[in-house]
Amino acid sequence: MAKRQDWLIGGDRRTEAVERIFAAAAQLVSQQGFDAFTIEALSTKAHCSPATIYRHVGGKAVITEGLLQRLSARIVERVSKAIEGLNGSERVVTALVVALDHIRSEPLGPAAMGTIRPDRDNSWLTASPLVAGLAEHMMGRSDPLAAQWLIRVTLALWYFPMKDRDAEYELVARFVGPGFCPEA
Repeated sequence: MAKRQDWLIGGDRRTEAVERIFAAAAQLVSQQGFDAFTIEALSTKAHCSPATIYRHVGGKAVITEGLLQRLSARIVERVSKAIEGLNGSERVVTALVVALDHIRSEPLGPAAMGTIRPDRDNSWLTASPLVAGLAEHMMGRSDPLAAQWLIRVTLALWYFPMKDRDAEYELVARFVGPGFCPEA
């Protein structure tokens, strides 16, 4: 029987622990959602004690925020590549459609979006500087009210998607793009 190597021995213990804990947390949340996520389940999945989790990463709220930050960073990276060199409404339309594509294809996407319900406090989304920053990056300018509208448009398309990507792109290009960047 092969002996399993202790993942907290050798190398950069803190970095290894943090990455392993976040990877296990992402798997758990993707499978069970944020509501079912517990430190106890995470410690089992990551093969470490709850004390190790608290010591290296923190509690449930810190891990949840960290997962959302990592998800946002991946969205920003993909959107940034897609909108490079674009301006105006083309930038906003492309950014919104690419962001939706990424959220839909990302294992954490449905879990993150599944927490959004009218009967809950959704301030993590609507008041988050991280999300507002993503929306402003998508628009290419700082406009907090427009960023709030873009967040809500994204949510509407998440919950009520068009029949396919082309139809969604056309809808966004026709009605959303001009709202952000009226052509002169």
